[in-house]
Amino acid sequence: MLKNALIGVGLIAALGVAYVRYAPLYPNQWHVDPATVERTGKPNDFLMAEGGDQPPAVFAADVVTVAAALDAVVASEPATFVMAGAASDGFVTYVQRSKLMGFPDMISITLQPVEGGTMMHAYARARDGHSDLGVNAARMTRWVAALEARLGSGG
Repeated sequence: MLKNALIGVGLIAALGVAYVRYAPLYPNQWHVDPATVERTGKPNDFLMAEGGDQPPAVFAADVVTVAAALDAVVASEPATFVMAGAASDGFVTYVQRSKLMGFPDMISITLQPVEGGTMMHAYARARDGHSDLGVNAARMTRWVAALEARLGSGG
């Protein structure tokens, strides 16, 4: 009886891990403009936009330069890939998966020219769970700092 219960629990856990790792992610659901997005209301996201958790970052460089720097910053991150768009087009959504379980977080970023540089809006959010334990806020803080270091200006 105990053996069957343990096997059942193990199967349920394996199915949960398989869902987290292999459930499809649909770009039309996740590739959203962070400047206009409606938030979920759950504490598993971070919005860098007017009225968000932090105002948009502004860099004293043109969009092409910021896009190239963003590509370099993201390329240095583990388990991160482009889901939709391209930084060079000014609108991109990335997926970054956690190390242990592979939980996916989506990060949508827009780059817009403004007087004297480029404004970056970002919306980072978890697909699964109610809270992300601050992971998305920490990621955006790290990415902005890395961009500032590469560009010598910013946010």
